[in-house]
Amino acid sequence: MLGAISRRLLTGGALLLSVFLAADAAETDDDMPDLVDQIKGMALEVALELQQICPPAAPSDQAAFDQCRRSLFGDSALRRNLATRLLWGRRNQDAGASLNNTNLTQFAPDVIAGLYLPLFMFSGEYGTEYVERERLYLIRLRAGFRNLLPPGQFPYPFWHQEAKWGVYQTANSVLLWVNPKTAKIVIGQFTERGSDSPVVSTEPIWPKFDGKWMWMDKEGSIQPRVTLFDGLFRHNNPHLPRLDSTYRTLALRMRDAQCDSCHVPNNPMPMRRLVLMHTPAHAAGEIERLMTAVREDRMPLDDTGAEQPLEPALKRALLESGAAFEESVMAAKDWESAHPD
Repeated sequence: MLGAISRRLLTGGALLLSVFLAADAAETDDDMPDLVDQIKGMALEVALELQQICPPAAPSDQAAFDQCRRSLFGDSALRRNLATRLLWGRRNQDAGASLNNTNLTQFAPDVIAGLYLPLFMFSGEYGTEYVERERLYLIRLRAGFRNLLPPGQFPYPFWHQEAKWGVYQTANSVLLWVNPKTAKIVIGQFTERGSDSPVVSTEPIWPKFDGKWMWMDKEGSIQPRVTLFDGLFRHNNPHLPRLDSTYRTLALRMRDAQCDSCHVPNNPMPMRRLVLMHTPAHAAGEIERLMTAVREDRMPLDDTGAEQPLEPALKRALLESGAAFEESVMAAKDWESAHPD
């Protein structure tokens, strides 16, 4: 059952799963009131912000994309209203499937705000409703996708799977699912099945995937650039060199530990809730969880999905390299906070 709250089009200067709730907190949360007024206010604020900083533009407009990325990654209303851990992915092609039965990827807020949502443009049109089956509020945002950006501006080659890339290119809506007890966004989705056309029309393109999640371009630069914190951390951030070197060491240790056999975009296991760690930005968002899983011998998994402990020397090396990378990430973020524009 859908309970409609509002649908608005804002123009000019006035535009706008509980799967993350711990089981032992369910009874307490059920006793808490729904924050419906706060959610309606947040929906308006986020829709207005997205229309202002990520407005419709040419799908190839690099400057518009860069502005959107920098703004959302910083102190944005969207960023402030994201849960500390959230899910992202396309809407299930089976319209009757629940969120719990939909394959989604787990991300930290920095990754969603800096790499994924800026790939969309927004008109300011939005609607909010309560979805009884999911026990979540839903914010629908009319949107369009920047499919004509250079390949290095995408977090990974979305075109590795034709069906996924097809939905991205024709997406006309972004869906934000909100926990009614915390008023935080816990799931984001994109879909081509919204009621309106995309905010910008574009010609679809069909790049060929060569099997590489990261690659070297003709100038000798590592791609995708967006996953190297390019445009998110400033070029004069003194911690960038160490961030790069510690990630390279961590990447080698993760390869030794077979992390790249599971935590890559094609989801080879497959996992209902995928975690990506194949690029610096993705790994930075998940490093704390990685360290915990390794310490507790919860990874890697064998062919049957069972947990298996790492050999002691490999485990020690992975923890040491992970700690160095985590320290570099925190230092870079702290420097950015201490040196605002």
